[in-house]
Amino acid sequence: MTFAFRKMHGLGNDFVVLDRRSGGGAVTPALARVIGDRHTGVGFDQLIVIQPPVDPMADARLTFFNTDGSMSAACGNGTRCVAKLLLDEAGRDQLIVETDRGLLDCTRTSDGLVSVDMGVALLDWRDIPLGRAVDTLQVPISVEGLREPVATSMGNPHLTFFVESLAALDVERLGRAIQQDAMLPESANVGFAQVIGPDHLRLRVYERGAGLTRACGSGACAAAVAAHRRGLTGRQVTLDLDGGRLQVEWLRDGHVLMTGPTATSFTGTLDATLAAA
Repeated sequence: MTFAFRKMHGLGNDFVVLDRRSGGGAVTPALARVIGDRHTGVGFDQLIVIQPPVDPMADARLTFFNTDGSMSAACGNGTRCVAKLLLDEAGRDQLIVETDRGLLDCTRTSDGLVSVDMGVALLDWRDIPLGRAVDTLQVPISVEGLREPVATSMGNPHLTFFVESLAALDVERLGRAIQQDAMLPESANVGFAQVIGPDHLRLRVYERGAGLTRACGSGACAAAVAAHRRGLTGRQVTLDLDGGRLQVEWLRDGHVLMTGPTATSFTGTLDATLAAA
C-alpha cells in the first residue's frame, strides 16, 4: 500500500504536500522526520498537510512540520505553494486557507504569481516571544560583531540582523549559535539582511527546525517589516534570497503581503510502511 504526495517549492524553499482532506492517518512528528530525510525519505524544508477546514470561511486547513518534527504556525512560501494548488483545482483566483496563524487570504496575480496576506506583523516582546521586556527594534543580543537585531513575529519568531556584507558571514554557524540565546525561549528564525537599495534587500535565513533554506517567506516578511521600522526602506520591498526574488508590502493596517512564484517539482507515492514511524 502507498499514499500520495506532491513535491513543491517556492524559490527553492521546498515542501512535501500531503492531502488529507479525504481522510488518512494522522501525520506524526516521527513520520515528518522520516519523510524529511533527504537520503532515505523525500526531503523537504517543511511538510504541509492539507485538511478540511474548521472555520466555515476557509477553503482548507494547513498544518506545517519542520524537518526535525516540530511544528510551525506559519510558512509563507508553503502557503503560497498550496494556494496555487488549490486555486488551480478550484479554477479560481482567490481563496482563504486556515492555519494556526489564522485565516490567510490568497490571490493569483495577473502575471501568474501567488500572493498571500500573512496577517498582522506582531511587534511586542511577549508576542515574539522574548525572554524579558525589551525594545523589539533593538534586541540586546550580540555575537561576533553582530548586535541588536529586530524581533518580529509572523506567527513564528524572527530576528533580523542588518549587516554590511552577507558574503562575509558564516550564516549557518552564526544562526545556529544565535538560536541558543537565553533571550529566545522558543528559539527563532534568524535572518541576515543586507541593504542593496532604498527598497531592496538581500536576505539569508537560518530557520528554526530546518536550518539554512534557499528562501524563507515569513523571514522575508519579517525582514521587510524590520527594515521599514529601522528607516532603511519603504513599505514595499524587493528581497533577493538564495533561490530567487520575493515582493513584500507592509500595509498600513499592519498586514503583510508576500508575492512570488511557485512550482511543482514532481508527484509520487510513499510506501505505507513509513506511516508506522
